[in-house]
Amino acid sequence: MELHSKEIAAAVARKLLDIKAIRLQPKQPFTWASGWKSPIYCDNRLSLSFPEARTFIKEKLVEVIKKHFPNAEGIAGVATAGIPQGALIAEEMGLPFIYVRSKPKGHGMENMIEGKVTKGQKVVVIEDLVSTGGSSLKAVEALKASGFDVLGMAAIFTYGFEIARQNFENAELKLICLSDYEAMLPQAIENNYASDEDLQSLAEWRKSPDTWEKE
Repeated sequence: MELHSKEIAAAVARKLLDIKAIRLQPKQPFTWASGWKSPIYCDNRLSLSFPEARTFIKEKLVEVIKKHFPNAEGIAGVATAGIPQGALIAEEMGLPFIYVRSKPKGHGMENMIEGKVTKGQKVVVIEDLVSTGGSSLKAVEALKASGFDVLGMAAIFTYGFEIARQNFENAELKLICLSDYEAMLPQAIENNYASDEDLQSLAEWRKSPDTWEKE
């Protein structure tokens, strides 16, 4: 896992905080579907409702693809939040677009991949958010099983968990993110989305999200 650039990471974090796509509540934590308590909730789908933020994110993801995956022949979005982001990028780059369901459709052709399947086509996978990387890498495996050549993945934001780093390393897949939790924290403090006294708790959560606040 790596960032596109430190400057872009800070800029994207500010925009996500400004539009409340990232919310920080260390004193009233959110509960994730996994049961983990979390001081952060990140919903990058909100960026789609803000043209300036949406365009900035699209342009920077296009930059990522041109720099790190210049041989891309197609864009693949991961359902559901990666679909609109991927479609915007594919349109901007004039490339074919497909998307990957979390599981095969239960009727009709029972597709897991929607769009034209072209074996050997070099694709870049688009995600809005990477946590552990499990669902993202499941989509990658589905693409590979259908004959696509997956060059790598680009995402808007990652929490930077060690388990995610290990999962992508084990999968031998390159992941480039626009921003991450570490880049977001100073922006949150600087712009008064969190206080200095919150900083230790916020930092501790990323190190051990499964045990944070369980005592």
